[in-house]
Amino acid sequence: MDIEKFLTDAGVLIIGGVATVSAGYYLIKGDIRNYLRLRFATQKKEENQQLLSLRLQAHERLIVFIERINPANLFIRLHHQGISLPELQAMVLNEIRSEFQHNVSQQLYISAATWNVVKQLKDDTLAMVNNGVKSLPADAMGVDLSKKVLQHMAELGNNPYDLTLDLLKKDIHQLF
Repeated sequence: MDIEKFLTDAGVLIIGGVATVSAGYYLIKGDIRNYLRLRFATQKKEENQQLLSLRLQAHERLIVFIERINPANLFIRLHHQGISLPELQAMVLNEIRSEFQHNVSQQLYISAATWNVVKQLKDDTLAMVNNGVKSLPADAMGVDLSKKVLQHMAELGNNPYDLTLDLLKKDIHQLF
């Protein structure tokens, strides 16, 4: 009957092992939970820091975008002596669209309302340039377009570029 003795000894060892492991688990269960809670909290904090960094970078890039499409800066950067009206119009429109495409992914990190304002500002800038061209005679030069658009900007009560920059700054302050 060695089998009976073997099974009895094996049963006693198994029951003893299960009891030992169970007792050990119940003794360190709280420590395991605390460790996992702290580890996940630290990981969550790191993820929040990374997201905050990305959101700040998005706001910075959109501020640069707004400054670059502001006609006061845009015409200074693109205008050169003797440029024709169609050439300047094409350069300005291409520059605005290119800048926008370069920053389109930033919408992931800012509010939908702010993104809509930025998008509307881009569309309004394109329309302002196109309307300026339509209001000029066919033989006008690029400098005439610059004057026309900048004159229109001076007549506006509130500068939409400054208003959009203020909105972005308010958006940034809500992050903190």
